[in-house]
Amino acid sequence: MADFFQDLKDRFILNFVEADRWKYITDGLAVTLKVTVAAVLVGILLGFIVAIIRSTHDMTGKLKPLNFICRIYLTVIRGTPVVVQLLIIYFVIFGSSAVSKTLVAIIAFGINSGAYVAEIVRAGIMSIDKGQFEAGRSLGFNYAQTMVYVIVPQAFKNVLPALCNEFIVLLKETSVSGYIAMQDLTKGADIIRSRTYDAFMPLIAVALIYLAIVCLLEYVFGKLERRLRNSDH
Repeated sequence: MADFFQDLKDRFILNFVEADRWKYITDGLAVTLKVTVAAVLVGILLGFIVAIIRSTHDMTGKLKPLNFICRIYLTVIRGTPVVVQLLIIYFVIFGSSAVSKTLVAIIAFGINSGAYVAEIVRAGIMSIDKGQFEAGRSLGFNYAQTMVYVIVPQAFKNVLPALCNEFIVLLKETSVSGYIAMQDLTKGADIIRSRTYDAFMPLIAVALIYLAIVCLLEYVFGKLERRLRNSDH
């Protein structure tokens, strides 16, 4: 047993202490969190815009050209793998320009997330009783004001758990950023593995970091969801 723990200690020192290899993990974590947060903001903004266009078309029959464009966007993004989208944006769209890999990742993951956020929000909007629209109109609001002040706040509260889940999924999806040689958390572990020829320690460390972040997010989102639920009483 003593030999086992001594071996773990030696491997820990080799993978993280020697040559300050732990910095690959911390620097990669910073990049992962930066990309995730920025991509979430892009996804939410894009998703809400697409959701409002599609729900407006469903309820009023207006915005047909925009709705057609949104349907194509949703079909293409949801029908292709995120890693392929990342590679196309990096090597095809920005292949001839010196664009930051971090910016490319934010754009790619934000566009991908926006498609799923759009359908989540649209489902929330369509779940609101039509009487709420009539109530908004009776208060003197036009359609846009009714959506902003009456419908969207209620829809957002209803879809918050699904949006939180999308945030967690997006965090884990960023692990494919290594395909464009961006040094995120997973890539940092892979660099350590290539230097020490030991896959166990760096990969297990990264897995535990992802798990810890997800557990923390689930706890925070759970508290937020319960607070919103209690505010309805």
